[in-house]
Amino acid sequence: MTDITYRVEGDYLIPNLILDDEADGDPKEMIGRYGMMRENFLREHRHGTYTSMLLLGKLTAHLREIDRQAEEEVECLLRQMMERQGVDEALKAADQMAWVQKVNALRAMAEEVVIREVVYQ
Repeated sequence: MTDITYRVEGDYLIPNLILDDEADGDPKEMIGRYGMMRENFLREHRHGTYTSMLLLGKLTAHLREIDRQAEEEVECLLRQMMERQGVDEALKAADQMAWVQKVNALRAMAEEVVIREVVYQ
């Protein structure tokens, strides 16, 4: 257990709290869409887990990992679905609008699966 030091502010003792360097990770690396969705899910439905991770300094790293994992899985699923549906460069050359519509529909399906299985697990 770490000793906590205090400073006097008027009539109050305020703890001198410092975040660990690894708790914040790289400040330039932002938490993306899926990480923010995960944070909201934890805060609303897994409050104990959320609070524990926040207090231990593990929340930011967890959210970044979920975001990275979700992005990778969406791209992987999208590629697989495009292959199965025959959405390829030939279709893109023949009918760009049809290609865009199919890719957007497949991306929405892939995102739905990933959100359910990775973000809201």
